[in-house]
Parts: sequence; C-alpha cells; structure tokens
Amino acid sequence: MNSVFWTHLVKDLRIEWRSLDAIVSMLFFAGLVVVLFSLAFDPRAAVSQGIAGGVLCVATMFASVSALNQAWSREIRHQVMDAQRMTPSSGAQLYFAKVLVNFIFVTLVQIALAPFFFVMYNLHIAGPAWVLALILPLGTWALVCNGVFFAALSIRSRNRELLLSLILFPIFIPALLGMVQATTAVLTGDNDPWLWIKMLTGYDIIFTTVSLLLFDVVFHAE
Repeated sequence: MNSVFWTHLVKDLRIEWRSLDAIVSMLFFAGLVVVLFSLAFDPRAAVSQGIAGGVLCVATMFASVSALNQAWSREIRHQVMDAQRMTPSSGAQLYFAKVLVNFIFVTLVQIALAPFFFVMYNLHIAGPAWVLALILPLGTWALVCNGVFFAALSIRSRNRELLLSLILFPIFIPALLGMVQATTAVLTGDNDPWLWIKMLTGYDIIFTTVSLLLFDVVFHAE
C-alpha cells in the first residue's frame, strides 16, 4: 500500500468523523428495521432464535446502501472525481480505500447495534459465539466490496440510489444466504456454520479480485 491509498483512506475517515452522516443514517435505519421486526414477531418466542440472524443481515444490507451512495456522491462535488482520474495512480487503490472505509463504518454500526439487538430479541447464543466475529466481517466485506464497485458504476445515473439497489441486491443474494445461514446456525446451535463460512470466503475472494481488476475501466468511463 502506498501513500495514495492512505491519502484516500484518511481523507474519507476524516470527512465522516466531522459529519457522522453515514454512520448516523445507517444506525438509525438498521435500528428501525430491528424494532419493526421485533413488533411483527414475538421476541420471547422460540422462533426469534431462528429469524434473528436474518433480521440482522437484512438490516445491515438495507442500511449500508445510503453510506455506499455517499461514498461517491462526495467525490462528484467540485469535480474531485475528475481530478482523481488525472492522477497517475491506479484506480484500484481508490477502490480499496473506499471499500475499507465503508467496511469500518458498517462494522461500527453492527457493534453499536449488537447489545440493542440481543435485548430486543431475547437472544441466547447456543453455538460458539466467537464464530460470529468471523461470519459478520466476511458478510460485511461481501456487501461493501460489491456496493462500492456498483455505486461507482451507477454514479452518473439520475436515479443512482435505485439503480444501486437493483444491481447490488441480486448479486449479494448468495452472500446474504451464507451470512444468514451461518449466523442462524451459531445462534441456534443446530447446524454446522463452516460450510457457509467457506462459501462466504470464496465469494469475497472472487468478487474482490474481479472488482479490483475491472475498477479502472469503470472509474475512467465517461
């Protein structure tokens, strides 16, 4: 990693630290989804253990879209993106910095939401709890590595928020399935989550590699 990567990374972290726009909007939206599902289902019932993993993953997915759109909308202002295109550095460094920044944002929201989530759904982890520290980052990385790429692809569209959702959600379905199944397996203790964890790992490697290879083409497209 050279100075270009660190420059982009520090710049985005500093901007978010000053405004907290992305983190606050994600936290509010994800919290709202968790509350609505807790009202729709009895959190004291045994079924809460089975649906809680899905609720957490879906809440994270929908909440992160706002942050992913902001990642590139900031670059359009004052022709910042045009200036970045003229630099001799690889666009992959900018892409990787954006992915890492958004990964940090989503992870912070998940950490802040976790105690509230466990209280609302009256959860008791039946399986190995430490495995969640592996599942959630893998699923989050799958979401943001695709989200940053497709957000850049749709940035010139008038309805970029809608277009991003239409492209991202179908692509993310296999990772969402793996994330939900692995999380549910840990919460209930009924199944082995490692098959789904391996699938998530393979998904992350494939889509991160493809995005890094293709990002220069997307970034420099008019």
